Amino acid sequence: MDFLFIPIVIILIVLIFFSIVIVPQQSMSIIERLGKFNRILSPGLHFKIPILERVAGKESIRIRQLDVPVETKTQDNVFVNLGVSVQFIAVSEKIFDAFYRLTDVNTQITSYVYDVVRGEVPKKTLDEVFETKDDIAQTIKEDLSESMDDFGYQIIKSLITDIDPDPNVKDAMNQINATARLRVAAQNEAEADKIRQVKNAEADAEAKKLQGQGVAQQRAAIIDGFKESISDLKEVTGSEVKTQDVMNMVMMVQYFDALRDIGTTGQNNAVLIPYGAGGSNEIMKQMTEAMIVADQIQSKSEPDQANPPKNNPEES
Repeated sequence: MDFLFIPIVIILIVLIFFSIVIVPQQSMSIIERLGKFNRILSPGLHFKIPILERVAGKESIRIRQLDVPVETKTQDNVFVNLGVSVQFIAVSEKIFDAFYRLTDVNTQITSYVYDVVRGEVPKKTLDEVFETKDDIAQTIKEDLSESMDDFGYQIIKSLITDIDPDPNVKDAMNQINATARLRVAAQNEAEADKIRQVKNAEADAEAKKLQGQGVAQQRAAIIDGFKESISDLKEVTGSEVKTQDVMNMVMMVQYFDALRDIGTTGQNNAVLIPYGAGGSNEIMKQMTEAMIVADQIQSKSEPDQANPPKNNPEES
């Protein structure tokens, strides 16, 4: 009897072991009895009839993501590679459909993504694809939801994760963008240069205006000083000082002031003056002669003004 009891105990232990079913969290197991669907087991500890029942498979109820690369052509004949990501989940109430109606859910979703993308993208230009990528993703989600719901899957989200045109097209787009930016930069630089030139012209005009006012005030001050000096000279000498003498003196002062400015300022242009030991004497000689000639002309004109010609009685 002992020899029969031990094998029976072993068989019972084995049967109990094979009857235990442990379903992990976020998963559901499908039980078949003699090859036919019997029930669905939720997460936790369960038992099945050994030999008669078996675990046909498990279906995860976690959210899964499928990345689908799609190559297609836009309306403006640009080939582009799109990266589409689809997030989906098996519905707990439709585990039977999710397990039995599809042999490969990834392949099925990939086929639907290809169909939707290659039907929508050729209707848009490349720029419109970039601008409306969210609309394309929403269209993929809606079409997939209608189809996959019958198979026990719910589409959570559809995303366009990448838009990659042909390298030559990208280079051309970058060149267009760079050219546009260079054009804007050139316009801004031209406008800035225009503003600089206008401001420089305004500053130069204001400087010349102030310079002219300064020169005028300087000459007025010189003349006022000469007036006082001439008055003093009249009182000392008791003789009349001629206007030409005053003008000659003003010219001499202006001439020597100009020479002084040329020598003390490093921003003047080149000025040619007589060179040599007698250069200054020659200039002085020329100015003296000019003053003498002017004085002679003035002397000749004064008698004519003092004694105007009389009318001839015979002519009258």
